[in-house]
Amino acid sequence: MIRRKRKRIDEVLTSPRSDRRTLSNVPDPENIRVTLDRRGIQNDITVDAEMDSEYRSKLRMLSLRYTADFEVLIVAKGQKSKAGIKARAVDVSSTGVLVELHDEIDHFKVEDTVSIRFDIPPGTMPEGFESRVKTDAVIIRIFKQQTEKQEKHMIAFEFVKPLTDYFQRKRWGYSVYTASGLLFVAVIFIMLMRVESIIYFKYNLLLYLYSLTAAAFLLTRYLFGALYRDVPINADYMPGVSIIIPCFNEEEWIHRTILSCMNQDYPIDKLEVIVVDDRSTDRSVEQIHKTIDMIHREADRYMTKERLRMHVLTENGGKRVALVKGVEMAKHDLVVFVDSDSFLDPLAIKHLVQPFQDPRMGGVAGRTDVENKYTNSVTKLQTVRYYIAFRIMKAAESWFDSVTCLSGPLSCYRKELIVKHSEAWLNQKFLGQPATFGDDRSMTNFILKTHRTGYQDRAICSTIVPSDMGIFLKQQMRWKRSWLRESLRAGGFIWRKEPFMTLFFYIGLIVPIAAPVIVLYNLIYVPLVHHVFPGTFLMGLFLMAMLMSLAHLLLRKSKLWIFGLVFCIFYEFVLLWQMPVAWVTFWKSTWGTRETPQDVEARNKKEARKKKKKKFGLPF
Repeated sequence: MIRRKRKRIDEVLTSPRSDRRTLSNVPDPENIRVTLDRRGIQNDITVDAEMDSEYRSKLRMLSLRYTADFEVLIVAKGQKSKAGIKARAVDVSSTGVLVELHDEIDHFKVEDTVSIRFDIPPGTMPEGFESRVKTDAVIIRIFKQQTEKQEKHMIAFEFVKPLTDYFQRKRWGYSVYTASGLLFVAVIFIMLMRVESIIYFKYNLLLYLYSLTAAAFLLTRYLFGALYRDVPINADYMPGVSIIIPCFNEEEWIHRTILSCMNQDYPIDKLEVIVVDDRSTDRSVEQIHKTIDMIHREADRYMTKERLRMHVLTENGGKRVALVKGVEMAKHDLVVFVDSDSFLDPLAIKHLVQPFQDPRMGGVAGRTDVENKYTNSVTKLQTVRYYIAFRIMKAAESWFDSVTCLSGPLSCYRKELIVKHSEAWLNQKFLGQPATFGDDRSMTNFILKTHRTGYQDRAICSTIVPSDMGIFLKQQMRWKRSWLRESLRAGGFIWRKEPFMTLFFYIGLIVPIAAPVIVLYNLIYVPLVHHVFPGTFLMGLFLMAMLMSLAHLLLRKSKLWIFGLVFCIFYEFVLLWQMPVAWVTFWKSTWGTRETPQDVEARNKKEARKKKKKKFGLPF
């Protein structure tokens, strides 16, 4: 587990053990080494280069090793737990664990079977693995490791059953049954409460119509999200792809981003990576050069000199300018936009391109998970929110081929469409102000107007989210302004799409805008004027929150599910009230979280006003 510092907060990141090969997942053009590790798979299974993606993902999950630092209790067969020997885990995978002992133990031998017990701390392995383990394991290696200070005694264990099977029979299985049952109960209660709303129409038509509409809107999203399925990988469809990484002051993460984009299980003659720096004021350019030089030096046989390059803009022009410049440099027909603090799964590109077999498909979004999920409560809240926003909400829109936001961390477009709309995109203004953020929603609108847009759940990337509450709130305000502005644009043409999607969209626009008024009416007006406790309204909010939490538990089997409930409470009492502010300030073009020219200009104007007030002795 690695802890990195950002904004005075230690970011907790899962740390896979590094492979000796710089690009370990890239298909080997010389067939010297295969890219798949068969650890944990029976020997009679043939590893086929064209095996289905689900099986390949299972192989990778079993083979990945993670840096670890937790206590392990080793108990020989027939001994009591009190007689166990304590050791320290060095690395762990789904199939085994490597431990360090303080002293040499003579009575352990290779092929001995022992019982081992340990707790996997959150952040050590992927989400869902944080749990207590008590299982049998076989000693497969005993050796000594010499360091500068001392000689370490090491033992490598192979679990009798992989942790994936162990958890499936233990906590994961229970999570699925519990979440499924409670989800069914929650949906039934919500439907019964909405029947009650019909009865009360005569007392307040608008209020109860809103209540019924909001519930129907949310439940149908979960329904279509559940029906959604990825476009499967077609081994004969591997189109050329150019990955564009716009960078501005990301020296801490850009190294990992570039490596993840290059380390794709994709034909090397069909994939290139272009990094465009938007005149960073930190050491990003130096870090980009260093990373590219390292990849060129250590992985030259993968044609990296022809496939990886960078460009530094002559002046700071903003994210859109950097992306358009990358598209101009791209040689392939599909372009993928990846944020400079996002990291791709090795199979991300292979999954992401599959919907483009449909010539009407103009853009496709991948799934974005939270990388620093275990840093603090702020990142845990976002972990559940991100997963539901993609796996349920975008998946539901993808059912109708009308995803309304191809998100910035990972999205793919037809190059010809980006080129066609680039000038309008770069010069976009709203109420006379330049549109500097919301670039993903803006481009999605250009694409969606004439083409289909989709979502691929197995095209996965992870991203660094704000761990500071102040930065998080500024980000949310910026997103709400972007959502309002671009939703107004989309409302002018979305009616041409599939009828149910059209209804879906307009209800989804009205419900959040009206929500602050509804909450004030139910929580303030009704108790004060009518002296009625808003029990029904609060129960409805609780059940809606439980839908999010239980869906996360069902699909992710993670202990973080409870933060879905916490997020909904936080949304109702904090984030919801950003919406009225966004109504009257959605024309603003400042980011609030980075030094764009518009932010600098706004800050200078604010300082000028302060000086003017100070000059005339006015209060600030």
